[in-house]
Amino acid sequence: MTSVTFVLVIALVAALFMSFTVGANSNSAPVAPAVGAGALSVLKAALLVGVVAGLGAILQGGSISETIGKDLVTGVTITPLAAAAALLTAATLITIGNTYGYPIPSAFTVTGAMIGAGMALGGGFAVDEYIVILGFWFAIPIVEACMAYGLARGLRSDAIPKLVGVPILGGAVGYALANIQLTIIPTASGAQGSIARYIATTYQLLPTVISGSYTGGMVIVSVICGLAALVGTRLLLQRDKTVGINQFLIILGLIVVFTSGGTQVGLATGPLESIFESNLELSSLYLLALGGGGILLGAWIRGPRLVQAVSNEYASLGPRRSIAALIPAFLIAQLAIVLGIPISFNKVMIASIVGSGLAASPGSGSGVSPRKVGITIGSWVGSMVGAGVISYGLYQLLNVVPGIG
Repeated sequence: MTSVTFVLVIALVAALFMSFTVGANSNSAPVAPAVGAGALSVLKAALLVGVVAGLGAILQGGSISETIGKDLVTGVTITPLAAAAALLTAATLITIGNTYGYPIPSAFTVTGAMIGAGMALGGGFAVDEYIVILGFWFAIPIVEACMAYGLARGLRSDAIPKLVGVPILGGAVGYALANIQLTIIPTASGAQGSIARYIATTYQLLPTVISGSYTGGMVIVSVICGLAALVGTRLLLQRDKTVGINQFLIILGLIVVFTSGGTQVGLATGPLESIFESNLELSSLYLLALGGGGILLGAWIRGPRLVQAVSNEYASLGPRRSIAALIPAFLIAQLAIVLGIPISFNKVMIASIVGSGLAASPGSGSGVSPRKVGITIGSWVGSMVGAGVISYGLYQLLNVVPGIG
């Protein structure tokens, strides 16, 4: 086995390790509100997360994977050794945090590790890309918390009956689902397409452009999907309000899990994007399948611990506040996929849970643990810088080892 092949094997194993860690650490959080509301058991949640997040990884993971692999440093192409150093650094740090019950933000850690490895290769800082990414990261907690708080207040208001408010939100989610990007629906330009675009284009429904490339036909398809979701949600609630709202909460949670798989797999597969194209000459779908498999195993084996930690320690939410937490998380994560911006799903979920938790009735407490939130914010700041420094040093170390460097 040549040294290049040996390093490539290490990089692939590191990617599998990283995807396993992501599955254990990041993709479990979306079902935490459902578990906290008593709508789903911890074990069943972990089993479902593995399957659904794995599918999301394969069907939605392409854009963020490309950003991680190609856009974080300038002037260099990530080598197998650099990819291995970055992935081993990030996966190890996240595993340590997960072991002690404090979710380390995967996106911060992997981004820092990739920048550190890229600098070790002699690359430059992609300043414009960092401005976009950091701006999005800083906006997440503010935008999400406000959205979750507003939705929670609305759902808790006596002026809005459950048979009206919850189905309307279900319809909005249905509309959005018709427009999410999927790798199995390519467009003429080669980018990922949506169900709405595919149906509208195939049947030539009102091709008039409304905004950008969004057509009237896509609006029609999206509205039909939204109305179907609205009617379905209302039927669930009409049979039994309590059971129906819990069923809706589970479905919504799994939709968010699917989205989380799409946002998180790129953190494991991104460092290998260039390697799969140049060294192995394989489609990125194979890479996403590798990441999806690792996510599935991670969620099944280690996910229950984090589900328990997040659902019990961050907030004690009822069904309505849980719904209010999940919908902003879904929308923000889908926007990140469209823009190709890596995000930490722990951060996304925590911001929603905090915002929704603040809508608790006066005197009942917000359900938010200030100590836990404070420690988590500290981990966000330290993880990116620490990962960059460690990844840089690890690459330099491995580069002088005989048979590897």
